Amino acid sequence: MTTKENAIQCIQDEAQAVLDLTSQIDDNFDKAVELIMHCHGKVIVTGVGKSGHIGAKIAATLASTGTPSFFINPLDVFHGDLGVMAKGDVVIAISYSGQTDELLRFIPMVLHMEIPIIAMSGNPQSLLAKYSTCHLNVSVRKEACPLNLAPTSSTTATLVMGDALAIALMNKRHFQPQDFAQFHPGGELGKRLLTTAQDVMITENLPLLGPEMHLGEAIILVSKGKLGLGVAIENDCIAGIITDGDIRRAMERWEAEFFDRTVRDIMTQTPKMVTPQTKISEIQKIMNQHKIHNVLVSDDHKKLLGIVDRYACIL
Repeated sequence: MTTKENAIQCIQDEAQAVLDLTSQIDDNFDKAVELIMHCHGKVIVTGVGKSGHIGAKIAATLASTGTPSFFINPLDVFHGDLGVMAKGDVVIAISYSGQTDELLRFIPMVLHMEIPIIAMSGNPQSLLAKYSTCHLNVSVRKEACPLNLAPTSSTTATLVMGDALAIALMNKRHFQPQDFAQFHPGGELGKRLLTTAQDVMITENLPLLGPEMHLGEAIILVSKGKLGLGVAIENDCIAGIITDGDIRRAMERWEAEFFDRTVRDIMTQTPKMVTPQTKISEIQKIMNQHKIHNVLVSDDHKKLLGIVDRYACIL
């Protein structure tokens, strides 16, 4: 078998292991979701070796999707870390064999504290499954490893089962993009959903025009503003807006008479305005919907506070 064929076979084996999980989802999965949903404390994920690495990722996924959780190595529990657990927590214990000695020695402590255990293993008859509150079966037909020894298909299946738990919990909690952003403030999504107009709006050297200003003078101010627009202000309030496109069309329409026309003759009297608290994600929708490149930021009295252009929305 060639190297390429080995790779394809590995992917096919692991993909099949994941598909086989669908027939192993039973009432225990519903019970696990309810245990976590009604958990008043933390979800503590634990496992040894490769299962520990998978457990750490599952804990991270749960934590980032609204379930307070963290990973702990059961070996550390014997050296003082038991104090992180308390009644009201839930433990997710991972061991493919369900017979891992280091993990099993940890179980009596958890049971003594009356903390429910969600077990993930490939052996429903194991001691881990026996002492758990509910058991999630992640058994696979065979490992992708040609020797059927190295944890490959089994760790993939376990990881996917953890993702399935996280997604089910997200749906139960009606978890929204705004919630996700709060847990990922440094990511692109977080920035779009948490950044507001006041964070990015331009406030200096704004191209302000009078409605009765002649267009010849208005062109100069619009050009200096470098935003492709000018804002008409009347009685300290926004009266309208003109754009490069408006000026160009006016020149084509009126030709020699163009310089006798005023800003009021071509301005749009209902420009798109947002508040300082409007999220950038919402501003992007407005720009896309109306095919515009700028929005005005105003207060409740239509006083201009700033301008947000399309480039400011690219975070």
